Amino acid sequence: MSFDAQRIYDLLPAIYRLRDAERGGPLAALLGVIASEVAVLEEDLEQLYDDQFIETCAPWVVPYLGDVIGHRQLHGVAPRVGSGRAEVAHAIGYRRRKGTAAMLEQLARDVTGWNARVVEFFELLATTQAMNHLRPNNSYAPDLRQWEPLERLNSALESTPHTIDVRNIAVGDGKYNIPNIGILLWRLSAFALTGSPATKLNGDAADRRYLFSPLGNDTPLFTRPETEDEVSHLAEAINVPEPISRRVLSARCSDYYGPQKSFSLRNGGQEVPLDQIIVCNLADDAGGDWAHHPPENDPATGKVARIGVDPILGRIAFPASLAPDQPHVSFHYGFSAPLGGGEYPRADSFDSELQSSGGLVRVPADKPTIAEAWNALGTNSGIVEITDSGRHRLATPIKLADKQRLEIRAANNCRPLVVLSAGVAISGGIDAEVLLNGLLIAGQELRVPALDNHLSQLRLCHCTLVPGLGLKLDGQPQQPGVPSLVVESGDVTLEIDRCIVGSLRVVRTAAVRIQDSIVDATAETELAYAGENDGQLGAPLEVINSTIFGRVHTAALELASNTLFMARELTGQPLAEPVFSEKRQSGCVRFSFLPAGSRVPRRFRCQPELAIEQALADAGRGVGSLSGMSRKQLAAQIRAGLAPSFTATRYGAPGYAQLRTSAPVEIRTGADDEAEMGAFHQLYQPQRVSNLLLRLNEYLRVGLEAGVFYAT
Repeated sequence: MSFDAQRIYDLLPAIYRLRDAERGGPLAALLGVIASEVAVLEEDLEQLYDDQFIETCAPWVVPYLGDVIGHRQLHGVAPRVGSGRAEVAHAIGYRRRKGTAAMLEQLARDVTGWNARVVEFFELLATTQAMNHLRPNNSYAPDLRQWEPLERLNSALESTPHTIDVRNIAVGDGKYNIPNIGILLWRLSAFALTGSPATKLNGDAADRRYLFSPLGNDTPLFTRPETEDEVSHLAEAINVPEPISRRVLSARCSDYYGPQKSFSLRNGGQEVPLDQIIVCNLADDAGGDWAHHPPENDPATGKVARIGVDPILGRIAFPASLAPDQPHVSFHYGFSAPLGGGEYPRADSFDSELQSSGGLVRVPADKPTIAEAWNALGTNSGIVEITDSGRHRLATPIKLADKQRLEIRAANNCRPLVVLSAGVAISGGIDAEVLLNGLLIAGQELRVPALDNHLSQLRLCHCTLVPGLGLKLDGQPQQPGVPSLVVESGDVTLEIDRCIVGSLRVVRTAAVRIQDSIVDATAETELAYAGENDGQLGAPLEVINSTIFGRVHTAALELASNTLFMARELTGQPLAEPVFSEKRQSGCVRFSFLPAGSRVPRRFRCQPELAIEQALADAGRGVGSLSGMSRKQLAAQIRAGLAPSFTATRYGAPGYAQLRTSAPVEIRTGADDEAEMGAFHQLYQPQRVSNLLLRLNEYLRVGLEAGVFYAT
């Protein structure tokens, strides 16, 4: 139905239209008002029909449709639960497939945002065979002639039968029983690095050994997951971000090698074909060499020269007959979150003001080096953008004019390595500002000198200043304990956001803010934060949602929130405390973990003090297992039990700075919003698991029990 004012007006007798025209058209105006109101009613009637479907309903109708199907709202921490409309739409689809393993797998993946696999543990239960109902695929003992089940033993992808386990799966104890369903989650993701120069093992021109990592350290290669929008089958090895093993790669190299796959290799500008790749064990041997070398051409035996690849160590070995010619690699590495730079979307962190008004010089498209690109800007504000993931050297100081603003950044979906030479410093005139974004920086420390320097702000965003862990770069090992950033100018405000950095040395008259970052001094007794020289206090510090490995000595700890301070007292030093703030009358430390012996401003719900206070209160009432101990014994036992534990504490490991699943619950849910403390707070891992457990109760068949397990 359509009520058109002109159409109705034309249907009126001509006499009325003539008289209406003589009087200025009041009748036509009246019909126009009526038509507009009727149009509103028609639109409302049409919307009432659309409101019956989640795809077309008005936003205010979404929760009502959710109530109709019994939908419960979740924490919006994963992309697919951030939209109420999408969540209700998925819930309707889940209802139609309720109880199937594929549906549970898609549910887990959508709700948590992690890769997932569902295992029906009754299928992995070893049973006695009945003669009238043989189950040849359910043998009691593994077949030693089949390599893959043995390769996958006790992993998330195993297929070997187990004896019955009667423990409760809901609390993560038991697995293999008839009613048990396992939800296995991959907390690590596979991040890409494309077109990166392979790193030569040493400077010897005759050496044909290379590494995938641009920093020259061993790094395992990860599978690029082949995900599906709709789960039609249970996840297999190629669908999850698993480290690639030598045996699996040898058997299925075509699934992992090649462009747009898990890894590839270019030599002399050409893609190395699959038939020139062979999987080798390239581990170190007792003599300092690699254990094996790739085969050479041998007509007598029919062997063909091929390039050896070790996916576990991330190593490459060229045979003598295949000369390396500027080899470049593309591969995937494992990490917990988009942090410290990488080929992940981060355009929202670019300087929007410079983006619209400043100049833009691209490296290497416009200028071959960073220094030349910066010089091309002159005294104008602008952007130097690196548009590849290659290696770039910076050997000249950067000095800005008054009020000049400069952003040196990696283009979106790029992760270049910037190698600093000795003497590289950043300085500027009055109100000058520098932003470094998306860069992997190694070689030497970054320095902001005091002499003739009025730089106002230095901001690091999505950068990695490699901690001094002895990683090899061009054959020269870095010295552990060397600071990665030294600020000697007292006019600077230093901001570090979503970065990984080594030790920081900042003069006490500056100001520092660290957020969602990792500061790593390589050891808990080393200084992670201090003044420009040993024994001096660092600038006033504000640290939020971060993990700090090493001692912190600051003039004032203005705010520490949701932060893990992993440090130990170092006796015999002028400042031996793990965390020390000279000014303790102001400032606050809240929802953080502090080691024993720390001297900081007032604390609010910090661990382990909060747990000790609660235990002392319980012991005073004669409640709890710790009653009867002395206060000192009780505090010592709680401190030992509440120490955070990590999957890995060495930079370069896939699980670097990731809390173990066995870490104390007071740490894993101890932030102000009940997420975990530390640098990965923004992942909201407890909320993801809580969402999943809530949904599992709605979709499990009667009589089944589910448990959540972590593959990584």
